[in-house]
Amino acid sequence: MKKLLFILTVAIVMVSCGGVRRSAPVGGEVTGVGASTFSEPTPYGMVLVDCGSMREGPSQKDSIWGTDSTAHGISVDAFWMDETEITNSKYKQFVYWVRDSIIRERLADPNYGGNEEFKIEEDKEGNPVTPHLNWNKNIPWKNPSEDEERAIESVYKINPITGVKELDPAQMNYRYDIYNLTEAAKRKNRFDPERRDYNTDHAAPATPMISKDTAYVDDEGRIIRQTLTRPLQNEFDFVNTYIVNIFPDTTCWVNDFENAYNEPYVRMYFANGNYNNHPVVGVSWEQANAFCVWRTEFLKKSLGKEGIYVEPFRLPTEAEWEYAARAGMDQNKYPWEGDLPLTETDGCFYANFKPMEGNYVKDGSLISAPVGTYQPNDFGLYDMAGNVSEWTSTAYTESIDRMTSDLNPEYRYYVAKEDPYKMSRKIVRGGSWKDVAHNIRSDIRMWEYQNEQRSYIGFRCVRSKVGYTKNKRKK
Repeated sequence: MKKLLFILTVAIVMVSCGGVRRSAPVGGEVTGVGASTFSEPTPYGMVLVDCGSMREGPSQKDSIWGTDSTAHGISVDAFWMDETEITNSKYKQFVYWVRDSIIRERLADPNYGGNEEFKIEEDKEGNPVTPHLNWNKNIPWKNPSEDEERAIESVYKINPITGVKELDPAQMNYRYDIYNLTEAAKRKNRFDPERRDYNTDHAAPATPMISKDTAYVDDEGRIIRQTLTRPLQNEFDFVNTYIVNIFPDTTCWVNDFENAYNEPYVRMYFANGNYNNHPVVGVSWEQANAFCVWRTEFLKKSLGKEGIYVEPFRLPTEAEWEYAARAGMDQNKYPWEGDLPLTETDGCFYANFKPMEGNYVKDGSLISAPVGTYQPNDFGLYDMAGNVSEWTSTAYTESIDRMTSDLNPEYRYYVAKEDPYKMSRKIVRGGSWKDVAHNIRSDIRMWEYQNEQRSYIGFRCVRSKVGYTKNKRKK
């Protein structure tokens, strides 16, 4: 009996100290449940930026340039990032997709022929007779090839001066919806008043007011944008609708530089294949966002039903961009080690910028260079300094460093049509081919209005990496 008690005591001690591990669940124990997982495919042309932390912003004050020391600690989660800036070639795919969508719609439009729905009728002997439209047999049949040609030609125009046939930029409009999950998730916007404030000493908050963007095309073909403000009604109050003309402003080369002969760039930079591998420019923040939405939908359709699990492509936050550019190292002012944009030994340049006053070509390029011309940083990202400045998703305000969290910091502001123009400022990073060495630093913040289109601003996309943990411990 004493021996049996000893064995039971030892067994109890071993269980309480973790000495015995059960290989199978036992009835009554909480063991957890499984969940379906989706292994995202590696995005084409992207590299994985590991999660990490750094001190964001300049660490030293520079009175000459008016730079304050605003360095502060932040952490960001893992994400995929385009290894290069979006090129003319990639952006053309977006433009041509919008063009083809317009043509498809017009092929089915009776005003453009509408012969998509016709059938071949036969006589009693089985011989084909003149077909008629299903929707109206009183309308004579037309040759479908004629309708197709008419629909295709409708998106082009002939330059009355040069006689060149070119795509009509005014028609290249892309409509999309964005569900604002951040606003929908806030307690103050819950539909149940009792759950908007957990403090039972307070009365149930009143129905909140929401603001949502909507857009439509009027009878004259103009894009009309409106911001609606009204009491919260349903989930669709968090859906914002945008219609964006997505064709780049090729005239930016003339408008950015007065008294300069840049007309060849107006004609060739986006149209000529010799510039296909150069970063797209003349694209506003609004157009860059539209590209991200289209790129997401384009990928989802290729993945079928599993596409609903894909994290969307988007512009990087300012914090993500700086962390990626500096390769996670606080001491780096540039995407490389040291305080110079060129090697001290042989004078080779690390980036495409403006080395000297009036001398744009000393680094090898007069304007932008083909993406990937210079060596990547330690994360495998090209042109994070110079070439073209890049849009971020972050809105600009003078007090942004005091407003954002230190965990995945981000400040977003969806400007309403009635807001002052200064509220539409968005942060751009990295400097460009027209900037001096100081302005291509990775820790320097600049801004531009979200509807501006510049010859020196482009963008790249990111996508959040789901469920990724830095330095996973092996089991």
